Amino acid sequence: MTRVLIVDDQALLRASFRLLVDSEPDLTVVGEAGTGAEAVSLASSLAPDVVLMDIRMPEMDGIEATRLLSGPRVLVLTTFDLDEYVFGALRAGASGFLLKDTPPAELLAAIRVVAAGESLLSPSVTRRLISEFVRQPSSPVVSGLERLTEREKEVLLLIARGLSNAEIMAALHVSTGTVKTHIGNLLAKLHARDRAQLVIAAYESGLVS
Repeated sequence: MTRVLIVDDQALLRASFRLLVDSEPDLTVVGEAGTGAEAVSLASSLAPDVVLMDIRMPEMDGIEATRLLSGPRVLVLTTFDLDEYVFGALRAGASGFLLKDTPPAELLAAIRVVAAGESLLSPSVTRRLISEFVRQPSSPVVSGLERLTEREKEVLLLIARGLSNAEIMAALHVSTGTVKTHIGNLLAKLHARDRAQLVIAAYESGLVS
């Protein structure tokens, strides 16, 4: 059973999300929060697996709240399809980014993907991330890049372009297990939490321009 915390400043939306999530046998809503600060507090006491996080909220926005969460996976939901929100949310540690008008079935699938430890990072979101990144005046140095093998760098490049595991497997003519092994090595060597963080590392390191 995947435990979900819903965070949105609109009570009607929280209620709608709760009905949708609770309708699934493998998902359950453990709490609701109307502000970022409340989300951080509830996440500590309720220990959810996934947090559905709104961006624009009073007191503390969703990006800051995401930055303060260390346990649950965060799936950001917003009505604003803007570069700054995509970039800010992913930099803060979010594992996925969806618009609130996403079809219900896709939202439920996204919760399961994020709960399983994967990242919901489509090519379109990757393009927004790149667009925002190049506007940044400077970037921190990414440690661990020198420890990567040539094949690991190749896999990192493909991840940064938004390719899925299956697409990487086809591009490099390797097995699924081999792709997963390379990604596991990348996560460990670059101290990244998930695929989204690997994309950011690829651009911040200058490996991709």
